[in-house]
Amino acid sequence: MRFEKIREFFRWFYRYRSIRLTPDGARFVLLTLAIGVAAINTGNNLLYLLLAMMLSLIVMSGLLSEQCLRQLEIQRRLPLEAFANRPTSGGFSIANRKPRLPTFSLRVMDVIGSTAIDRGIHLLHLPPQAVTIQSYPLLIPHRGRYRLDGIKLLTKFPFGLFLKAANLPLKDELVVYPEIRPLPESLVHDLTALGHEQSVSRRGPGVALYNLRGYRAGDESRAIHWKTSARQARLMVKETEAEDQRHVTLALPTAMPHADDATFEKAVSLTASLAAFFYEQGYAICLILGATVIPHDSGQAHLHRLFHALALCRPDLTSPSAALSDPWLALGERTEQGDLTLLVLPCEDPQLARVRAQVSRVVRISESS
Repeated sequence: MRFEKIREFFRWFYRYRSIRLTPDGARFVLLTLAIGVAAINTGNNLLYLLLAMMLSLIVMSGLLSEQCLRQLEIQRRLPLEAFANRPTSGGFSIANRKPRLPTFSLRVMDVIGSTAIDRGIHLLHLPPQAVTIQSYPLLIPHRGRYRLDGIKLLTKFPFGLFLKAANLPLKDELVVYPEIRPLPESLVHDLTALGHEQSVSRRGPGVALYNLRGYRAGDESRAIHWKTSARQARLMVKETEAEDQRHVTLALPTAMPHADDATFEKAVSLTASLAAFFYEQGYAICLILGATVIPHDSGQAHLHRLFHALALCRPDLTSPSAALSDPWLALGERTEQGDLTLLVLPCEDPQLARVRAQVSRVVRISESS
C-alpha cells in the first residue's frame, strides 16, 4: 500500500511538474562531474569538499524552486466581451498563500492545447500572503470559442541552474464576437435613406396619439379619452404611437453551395457591423441566421445576443435544392409591414432569387471594402 502511494505521488508530480537544465545549469553539472572524477582519481580532500558544496547547491536549487511554486492560487481574468482583431486585455490574479516564504522570479503563461503562450508576465517578488493582479494585452484574430486549457508557471530561482515548470489545469472559454468594421459612406447613406422611407407609425408605448377606438374589457381607465367619450356617448380609448418606430431585419443565409470560409467570414463580419450601426441609430433589430430567428429587440444586451449568435454560426454545406424555411419566406411580409429588411449575401445562390426581390436591399460583401 505504501509503495502504491509513493508511485501515485510521483505520477502526479511528473504530470504537473517538469524540470530541465538551463545552459548555465548544464555547464555547472558538467563541472561538478569533472570535479567528482578528479576527486576520485586524486583523493584530494579539498576537491571532495568542493564536490559536496556543488552537489548541495543542486539539491538546494530543487528544493527552493519547488517552494516558489507551491501554495499559489491563480485565477484568470478574461474580458467581458472581445471582438476579433480588436485589442483588449486579460489578466491573472496571483495569490501567495504561504504563511512565511515569498515567491521569487515567477513567469506565468497561458496554455492553449499543448502550447504555452508567453504573456510577458514576470514576477520578481511576491511576499507571503500577498495578492497581485497582472494584466496583459490580448488580440484574438478569429471569432468563435477561444479556449484556454491551463496555466504554466516557470521559475529559475534560486541560482538559474534549472528551469522548473508547474502546469495547472485551469480551463476557461471566451466567445469572441465577429470583427466590427466601419461601413463605407455610400452604404451608410443608402441605409439612412431607406430607414426614413420605411419608417411608419406603429401602435406602442409613447406620447403622441395614434388612434381612438371603443373601450374593451381589460383596458386601463387612464387610457379613456373622456372628451371624445362624452361627445359620442360611449367610452373611447386612446392608443399612443410608439416613440421609436424603426425596425430592421438582418438576414444572413448560412447555406453555402461550396466551401469558402473566407467569404463567409466576411459576410458574418458585415452582418455584425450592420447590427452595430443600427444599434447606434436606435433601431429594434431582428436577425435571421440560417434557420435561427432572434426577434426584434433593442438595447445592449440584445446586441450582444446577436453578436453571440454570429460568433458561433458556421456555414452549412447544404444541397442547393434545399427548400427555404418559413422565416425566409416571410421576409416579404416584414417589408410590407414597414420593416427595413436587409439580405447579406455571402455568394450568389439561385434559391434566394425570390427573397432578393422582396427585401428592402441586398448587401453584398464587396460593399464592405
